[in-house]
Amino acid sequence: MLHPVISAALRHPALVGRHLLNYVALAKVEVAEAGRSVVTRAIGGAIALLGALFTLGWGGVAVMLGVLHGRFEWVLLIVPGVALVLMLVGIALALRPPQLPLFAGLKNQAAEDMQVLHALSESSHADR
Repeated sequence: MLHPVISAALRHPALVGRHLLNYVALAKVEVAEAGRSVVTRAIGGAIALLGALFTLGWGGVAVMLGVLHGRFEWVLLIVPGVALVLMLVGIALALRPPQLPLFAGLKNQAAEDMQVLHALSESSHADR
């Protein structure tokens, strides 16, 4: 006598195939979500790095111009200030927590399927 799951799979192979395709589709969606999170954090890191470089570069230029002219001008802080804000935005994006838990939907679906399989297995053992 075959296990109920195997006999059901042999009687309805299209249902098993469709179920497996749904697993693949769910995995694709969750991989895309995880990928978006990683890409967002990577872009944030790149923005933070560029902002830090521009802040240091233009800040140095502002200091040199201030020393050259012998006086402080607030306008010399605008460009490095904008770069500093850009760097802070990049840091905020880079430190954004990843979307956890990864593959939660896939794990939940697999757990539900295992519960159904255990129920089928227990019912087949009770019938004997």
